[in-house]
Amino acid sequence: MSITATRKQEVIQEHAKTAGDTGSTEVQVALLSERIANLTGHFKSNDKDHQSRRGLLILVGRRRRLLDYLKRSDQDRYEAIIAKLGLRK
Repeated sequence: MSITATRKQEVIQEHAKTAGDTGSTEVQVALLSERIANLTGHFKSNDKDHQSRRGLLILVGRRRRLLDYLKRSDQDRYEAIIAKLGLRK
């Protein structure tokens, strides 16, 4: 259900603005999106796992708040991360 260390490093390198950037909003949103995708796949075979479902809702809310912050502070970066991750249809 959680992402592996190598996959986490790949996501960080893909979305980091500079070398060693692990805390920027884009990196945090990308990591949360990866975890959300993993949990969504988990529910295909474990539909009664309500504790993990609650955790999923918490992660979605955290990602939503980060995206709202990014939209308020820098519209261009918001649109770029949305397009890169494919979060909006």
